[in-house]
Amino acid sequence: MGISFLSLLYIQTRYFQETLHLRKEQFDENVKRALWLVAHRLETDEAKAYLQQDIAQNNEGALSPTDTLGFWPRNLMSLPGNASAQLSLQYAGKERSDFQKRQSEILQKYIHNKKLFEEVIYSSLYIDDKKPLEDRLKSLDGYLRDELQHSGINIENLHYHYLVSDFEGDTVSICPDYNERGMQNSYEQALFTNYPIEQAATLYIHFPQLQKYLLSNVQFLIPAILFTLFLLIVFIYTIYIIFRQKKLSEMKNDFINNMTHEFKTPISTISLAAQMLGDNSLMKSPAMFQRVSHTIGEETKRLRFQVEKVLQMSMFDEKGGTFKMEELDIHSIITGVVDSFKLKVSSIGGSLDIDLQAEHFFVFGDEIHLTNLIFNLLENAVKYREDSRQLMLRIATTNKGSDIIITISDNGIGIKSEDAKRIFEKFYRSHTGNRHDVKGFGLGLAYVKKVVVSHHGHISVDSELGKGSSFIISLPLIKE
Repeated sequence: MGISFLSLLYIQTRYFQETLHLRKEQFDENVKRALWLVAHRLETDEAKAYLQQDIAQNNEGALSPTDTLGFWPRNLMSLPGNASAQLSLQYAGKERSDFQKRQSEILQKYIHNKKLFEEVIYSSLYIDDKKPLEDRLKSLDGYLRDELQHSGINIENLHYHYLVSDFEGDTVSICPDYNERGMQNSYEQALFTNYPIEQAATLYIHFPQLQKYLLSNVQFLIPAILFTLFLLIVFIYTIYIIFRQKKLSEMKNDFINNMTHEFKTPISTISLAAQMLGDNSLMKSPAMFQRVSHTIGEETKRLRFQVEKVLQMSMFDEKGGTFKMEELDIHSIITGVVDSFKLKVSSIGGSLDIDLQAEHFFVFGDEIHLTNLIFNLLENAVKYREDSRQLMLRIATTNKGSDIIITISDNGIGIKSEDAKRIFEKFYRSHTGNRHDVKGFGLGLAYVKKVVVSHHGHISVDSELGKGSSFIISLPLIKE
């Protein structure tokens, strides 16, 4: 499915690029055709003006038939039919008035035939005029607008800028609002190609918003690409959720296995002790009776403690936790936990030191949950100790800004960097913890983080595999 989505997205993107390229080529052709027509119209206007001026001079008697022959022979070869022979006879045999009358009739015939005039007379006409280029370009802007519009280019949405340079490259005409933006993609067209080289010119035109204009012509493809991209993102997110749910399912299965193992041992011990109490001979030995009763009590406490852990996390999930917030001396809480935990540490040959240097140590919180927080971290340090060396625990406090920093350090087995990022997740246990030689549900550190967050604090871990770990807790102080 992922490959199909990516392939579809690739095909749509390629189709979009090809369509855009095709529109660009079509636009280029339209512009080139429009520029050619503009150049053609400008040169045609010049030819018409020159021819009309010459006719006017003949009609006024400014030129004799003999002078007029200097103008016409070059063009008579291009006239259709026997027009050339007719004019030659008239030049040779008729008087001036008859010549002017016949000349006027023939010229009127071809002037009214626009196509014949443009393609025959104009194409063969060689003009050598000294009129400035600026005067020849008065109609340029209007012709540009007309021909671009006729070529299918919407000039209302696509503004253009142009300039005209002479054969030396000097600018002779420019649009009033000329802007060089987009000039690197300009189009050019030679003007007045029938003129001598020193009277020729080159037209340059560019469209600053060309890319936006082309995109607007293919914008109907953009929603299709966006929808496909959106579906791809949804698909990736769905796959992510599936893998996450799979991992959570595995973690929950591991939790059930651990919980079964944790509950099985005390239940078996209590069951065995209950059977022993049913033995009448046990009543004759008060010491044995006392020992069995004590075992039942301890295993019951152990079972209740495990159940309370599960209930605590369930309470957080459903209600966000219930806290009895009050002003607390965090040093007093730490000291109380250390006093009750020192015996357990001493029994395994370890040491537990405290270094309470914080000058401000009053926080607003729940005493029971904060006590459990310290107790859980110390208990984890005992669980994950290194058997080959003496366990050393240390609790220190300092002040940082408006917070109190509590650091609980050990020299245990440490945590892998990939595990350190996830140890506060519910049910998560490192590979060592998944072995049943170290018991637990993977709920202790998740509970610790929830308590810290509920007190508007922050917790992090700094650990190195094989050397130990440090849990750093930051809690806000009561403002004085």
